[in-house]
Amino acid sequence: MIRAIQPLAVPPALPRMPAWTLPDGPVASDADAAFYAGAALCALDNLVRSEPAWAGSWRQRLALKCAVAAVRLAGRTEEEAALRDAWYLRPASGDPGPAGSILGAWRHLASRPPTIDAGGLAQITEWLGLRIDDRYDKLAETVEELAAGDKPAPLAAAAIAGHVVAGRGDAELLAWWLADLVLARKLGWSRPVPLLVAQLYSPAFRSGDGRGKRIRPGDAAFERAVCVALANGAGDGLRLALDIARRAERLAAATPKLRAKGAGEAIRRLLDDDAVPGTLSTRNLSRFAARRLFERLQTFEAVRELSGRASFRLYGL
Repeated sequence: MIRAIQPLAVPPALPRMPAWTLPDGPVASDADAAFYAGAALCALDNLVRSEPAWAGSWRQRLALKCAVAAVRLAGRTEEEAALRDAWYLRPASGDPGPAGSILGAWRHLASRPPTIDAGGLAQITEWLGLRIDDRYDKLAETVEELAAGDKPAPLAAAAIAGHVVAGRGDAELLAWWLADLVLARKLGWSRPVPLLVAQLYSPAFRSGDGRGKRIRPGDAAFERAVCVALANGAGDGLRLALDIARRAERLAAATPKLRAKGAGEAIRRLLDDDAVPGTLSTRNLSRFAARRLFERLQTFEAVRELSGRASFRLYGL
């Protein structure tokens, strides 16, 4: 029998965002946009600093949502299910393909401290399908300067995105990736929370009444758009956190009923990641035992099967 996970708190422990913290239509004022961003990021900051047991799963699910928008920006059509398959069903250390590599970049962002050096930058640009060149030579230094500078966090995020696109118009994916990294550095988070690119095709980044042309990094209204996008993204992130917290509580309640040797590692992976393959195999848990474990957890409504298939299944909170 594995040791029970401590029960996981559901609201009021989780921060809520009052309706007045979110824009209910186009935002025409920079001051209003900054207000919405500050209020939303304050609520999100309270969650991030509490480091709940399921924070890894939450961040990775946000990374998946960001990857869907990033893949679309790259001219591809893969949605969540296809991206999950590309990542989780590839051979060990295998190539997940172009779309899967984009997901890998955002998964990397969500799982490590918000720092970047020349070597890390080279890896990210490769995953994003970009060729490294001398226009990137000082980019890591620019990230450090903005992180240490006096710009408020949303404006620092907008600044790095604008800087990247000004240097290379085809590097917008990298611009969005670095924007979330700089935001996390400015806010003092231990790991970034993927937010911005998921809002890319929302009204926040549309001119006029939210139905005009897309506002790109460096455009006149870009800083305001980033603030509105962060307000909306933080709201989406908190709603997702509430859902995952409830599911994690059910998982914690089911844990004492499990008898499988090695189940503890499977539970930890469910809390740390977006999905876990049904074929999971560890030193203490065979593939067959893992399948039985996930099926038992389904009967307790403690996990969901995410693929909709009868085989090659994926499970998550």
